[in-house]
Amino acid sequence: MASQSMEIMAKALEHQVLQSARMVEEQVDAELNKLERMDDDDLEKLKERRLEALKKAQKQKQEWISKGHGEYREIPSEKDFFAEVKDSKNTVCHFYKDSTFRCKILDKHLAILAKKHLETKFLKLNVEKAPFLTERLRIKVIPTLALVKDGKTKDYVVGFTDLGNTDEFPTEMLEWRLGCSDIINYSGNLMEPPTLTQKSGTKFTKVEKKTIRGRGYDSDSDSD
Repeated sequence: MASQSMEIMAKALEHQVLQSARMVEEQVDAELNKLERMDDDDLEKLKERRLEALKKAQKQKQEWISKGHGEYREIPSEKDFFAEVKDSKNTVCHFYKDSTFRCKILDKHLAILAKKHLETKFLKLNVEKAPFLTERLRIKVIPTLALVKDGKTKDYVVGFTDLGNTDEFPTEMLEWRLGCSDIINYSGNLMEPPTLTQKSGTKFTKVEKKTIRGRGYDSDSDSD
Protein backbone atom coordinates (compact mmCIF):
# COMPACT_ATOMS: atom_id res chain seq x y z
CA MET A 1 0.00 0.00 0.00
CA ALA A 2 2.82 2.35 0.97
CA SER A 3 4.66 1.44 -2.22
CA GLN A 4 1.59 2.31 -4.28
CA SER A 5 1.24 5.69 -2.52
CA MET A 6 4.88 6.49 -3.15
CA GLU A 7 4.44 5.64 -6.83
CA ILE A 8 1.41 7.94 -7.09
CA MET A 9 3.32 10.78 -5.41
CA ALA A 10 6.30 10.26 -7.71
CA LYS A 11 4.08 10.40 -10.79
CA ALA A 12 2.35 13.54 -9.50
CA LEU A 13 5.71 15.20 -8.89
CA GLU A 14 6.93 14.19 -12.33
CA HIS A 15 3.79 15.63 -13.89
CA GLN A 16 4.28 18.89 -11.97
CA VAL A 17 7.91 19.19 -13.13
CA LEU A 18 6.92 18.52 -16.73
CA GLN A 19 4.16 21.13 -16.53
CA SER A 20 6.60 23.73 -15.17
CA ALA A 21 9.13 22.91 -17.88
CA ARG A 22 6.44 23.18 -20.54
CA MET A 23 5.36 26.62 -19.26
CA VAL A 24 8.95 27.90 -19.35
CA GLU A 25 9.38 26.51 -22.85
CA GLU A 26 6.20 28.21 -24.01
CA GLN A 27 7.35 31.54 -22.56
CA VAL A 28 10.71 31.26 -24.33
CA ASP A 29 8.99 30.35 -27.61
CA ALA A 30 6.68 33.35 -27.27
CA GLU A 31 9.63 35.69 -26.78
CA LEU A 32 11.46 34.19 -29.76
CA ASN A 33 8.35 34.53 -31.94
CA LYS A 34 7.99 38.12 -30.84
CA LEU A 35 11.56 38.87 -31.86
CA GLU A 36 11.12 37.05 -35.18
CA ARG A 37 8.03 39.13 -35.99
CA MET A 38 9.87 42.40 -35.41
CA ASP A 39 10.69 44.16 -38.65
CA ASP A 40 13.69 46.36 -39.32
CA ASP A 41 11.87 49.47 -38.09
CA ASP A 42 10.98 47.81 -34.77
CA LEU A 43 14.58 46.65 -34.27
CA GLU A 44 15.86 50.12 -35.08
CA LYS A 45 13.49 51.67 -32.52
CA LEU A 46 14.63 49.13 -29.93
CA LYS A 47 18.27 50.02 -30.60
CA GLU A 48 17.46 53.73 -30.34
CA ARG A 49 15.74 53.25 -26.97
CA ARG A 50 18.69 51.28 -25.62
CA LEU A 51 21.14 53.87 -26.92
CA GLU A 52 19.09 56.66 -25.36
CA ALA A 53 19.06 54.83 -22.02
CA LEU A 54 22.85 54.40 -22.19
CA LYS A 55 23.32 58.09 -22.99
CA LYS A 56 21.06 59.06 -20.08
CA ALA A 57 22.99 56.80 -17.69
CA GLN A 58 26.31 58.24 -18.87
CA LYS A 59 25.03 61.79 -18.45
CA GLN A 60 23.88 60.98 -14.91
CA LYS A 61 27.29 59.46 -14.14
CA GLN A 62 29.11 62.57 -15.37
CA GLU A 63 26.78 64.79 -13.32
CA TRP A 64 27.56 62.81 -10.16
CA ILE A 65 31.31 62.99 -10.82
CA SER A 66 31.09 66.75 -11.37
CA LYS A 67 29.52 67.04 -7.89
CA GLY A 68 32.35 65.12 -6.25
CA HIS A 69 30.87 61.62 -6.28
CA GLY A 70 33.06 58.61 -6.99
CA GLU A 71 35.76 59.42 -4.46
CA TYR A 72 35.98 59.58 -0.68
CA ARG A 73 36.88 63.19 0.16
CA GLU A 74 37.67 65.19 3.27
CA ILE A 75 35.96 68.56 3.62
CA PRO A 76 37.90 71.28 5.49
CA SER A 77 35.16 72.76 7.68
CA GLU A 78 31.57 72.44 8.85
CA LYS A 79 30.53 75.27 6.52
CA ASP A 80 31.44 73.06 3.57
CA PHE A 81 29.17 70.32 4.91
CA PHE A 82 25.98 72.28 4.24
CA ALA A 83 26.96 73.13 0.66
CA GLU A 84 27.98 69.53 -0.06
CA VAL A 85 24.80 67.88 1.21
CA LYS A 86 22.62 70.47 -0.53
CA ASP A 87 24.32 69.66 -3.83
CA SER A 88 23.60 65.89 -3.75
CA LYS A 89 20.57 63.71 -3.11
CA ASN A 90 22.46 61.10 -1.05
CA THR A 91 25.45 61.82 1.21
CA VAL A 92 27.41 59.79 3.74
CA CYS A 93 29.60 61.90 6.04
CA HIS A 94 32.11 60.29 8.39
CA PHE A 95 32.69 62.32 11.55
CA TYR A 96 36.14 61.29 12.75
CA LYS A 97 39.13 61.99 14.96
CA ASP A 98 42.75 61.26 14.05
CA SER A 99 43.27 59.69 17.47
CA THR A 100 40.47 57.13 17.05
CA PHE A 101 41.69 53.89 15.46
CA ARG A 102 38.27 52.76 14.27
CA CYS A 103 37.99 55.85 12.08
CA LYS A 104 40.90 54.53 10.01
CA ILE A 105 39.06 51.23 9.58
CA LEU A 106 35.99 53.07 8.28
CA ASP A 107 38.18 55.12 5.93
CA LYS A 108 39.26 51.95 4.13
CA HIS A 109 35.70 50.69 3.59
CA LEU A 110 34.26 54.08 2.64
CA ALA A 111 36.93 54.61 -0.02
CA ILE A 112 35.87 51.32 -1.64
CA LEU A 113 32.15 52.11 -1.49
CA ALA A 114 32.63 55.63 -2.88
CA LYS A 115 34.00 54.16 -6.11
CA LYS A 116 31.29 51.50 -6.30
CA HIS A 117 28.25 53.68 -5.51
CA LEU A 118 28.48 56.79 -7.67
CA GLU A 119 24.89 57.65 -6.77
CA THR A 120 26.06 58.68 -3.29
CA LYS A 121 28.57 61.27 -2.11
CA PHE A 122 31.07 60.06 0.52
CA LEU A 123 32.73 62.65 2.78
CA LYS A 124 34.70 62.86 6.01
CA LEU A 125 34.88 65.72 8.51
CA ASN A 126 37.15 66.13 11.52
CA VAL A 127 34.93 66.76 14.56
CA GLU A 128 37.55 69.07 16.05
CA LYS A 129 36.89 71.42 13.12
CA ALA A 130 33.11 71.12 13.42
CA PRO A 131 31.99 71.91 17.00
CA PHE A 132 28.70 73.55 15.98
CA LEU A 133 27.70 70.77 13.59
CA THR A 134 28.74 68.03 16.00
CA GLU A 135 26.55 69.57 18.68
CA ARG A 136 23.64 70.18 16.32
CA LEU A 137 23.65 66.57 15.09
CA ARG A 138 24.18 65.27 18.65
CA ILE A 139 27.25 63.30 17.68
CA LYS A 140 28.79 61.87 20.86
CA VAL A 141 30.40 58.65 19.63
CA ILE A 142 33.35 58.59 17.26
CA PRO A 143 33.26 57.31 14.60
CA THR A 144 29.74 58.22 13.49
CA LEU A 145 28.39 58.24 9.95
CA ALA A 146 25.66 60.79 9.23
CA LEU A 147 23.41 59.63 6.39
CA VAL A 148 21.88 62.63 4.64
CA LYS A 149 19.11 62.46 2.04
CA ASP A 150 17.84 65.55 0.22
CA GLY A 151 19.74 67.80 2.63
CA LYS A 152 18.24 66.24 5.78
CA THR A 153 19.99 63.88 8.18
CA LYS A 154 17.99 60.68 7.93
CA ASP A 155 19.99 58.18 9.97
CA TYR A 156 23.27 57.49 11.77
CA VAL A 157 25.71 54.59 11.93
CA VAL A 158 27.17 54.93 15.41
CA GLY A 159 30.39 53.11 16.11
CA PHE A 160 30.47 49.49 14.94
CA THR A 161 27.34 48.27 16.76
CA ASP A 162 25.35 47.80 13.54
CA LEU A 163 28.36 46.30 11.77
CA GLY A 164 28.77 43.24 13.96
CA ASN A 165 30.58 44.76 16.95
CA THR A 166 33.92 43.80 15.44
CA ASP A 167 36.81 45.61 13.78
CA GLU A 168 36.99 42.81 11.21
CA PHE A 169 33.67 43.44 9.47
CA PRO A 170 33.78 43.21 5.63
CA THR A 171 32.97 46.11 3.33
CA GLU A 172 29.78 44.27 2.35
CA MET A 173 28.51 44.61 5.92
CA LEU A 174 28.78 48.40 5.80
CA GLU A 175 27.28 48.39 2.32
CA TRP A 176 24.28 46.43 3.65
CA ARG A 177 23.87 48.83 6.57
CA LEU A 178 23.84 51.85 4.25
CA GLY A 179 21.36 50.01 2.04
CA CYS A 180 19.05 49.59 5.04
CA SER A 181 18.81 53.39 5.22
CA ASP A 182 18.27 53.68 1.46
CA ILE A 183 21.27 55.98 1.15
CA ILE A 184 22.81 53.79 -1.58
CA ASN A 185 21.29 51.54 -4.26
CA TYR A 186 21.68 48.15 -2.61
CA SER A 187 21.13 45.05 -4.74
CA GLY A 188 21.37 42.42 -2.00
CA ASN A 189 18.91 41.11 0.57
CA LEU A 190 18.16 43.80 3.17
CA MET A 191 16.54 41.26 5.48
CA GLU A 192 19.85 39.51 6.15
CA PRO A 193 23.35 40.98 6.73
CA PRO A 194 25.83 39.41 4.31
CA THR A 195 28.13 38.21 7.09
CA LEU A 196 25.43 35.98 8.58
CA THR A 197 26.20 33.50 5.80
CA GLN A 198 29.92 33.58 6.57
CA LYS A 199 31.88 31.67 9.18
CA SER A 200 31.81 33.85 12.26
CA GLY A 201 30.91 33.67 15.91
CA THR A 202 30.05 37.34 16.14
CA LYS A 203 26.56 38.43 17.10
CA PHE A 204 24.87 40.80 14.71
CA THR A 205 22.21 43.44 15.14
CA LYS A 206 19.58 43.59 12.41
CA VAL A 207 18.70 47.18 11.61
CA GLU A 208 15.22 48.41 10.84
CA LYS A 209 14.76 51.02 8.11
CA LYS A 210 13.86 53.88 10.43
CA THR A 211 15.19 57.23 11.52
CA ILE A 212 17.21 57.22 14.74
CA ARG A 213 18.11 60.91 14.82
CA GLY A 214 18.10 62.42 18.26
CA ARG A 215 18.92 59.20 20.11
CA GLY A 216 21.06 59.77 23.19
CA TYR A 217 24.48 58.09 23.21
CA ASP A 218 26.19 57.18 26.46
CA SER A 219 29.43 55.73 25.05
CA ASP A 220 32.65 57.68 25.41
CA SER A 221 33.31 59.75 22.29
CA ASP A 222 36.82 58.34 21.83
CA SER A 223 35.99 54.79 22.81
CA ASP A 224 37.25 52.09 20.45
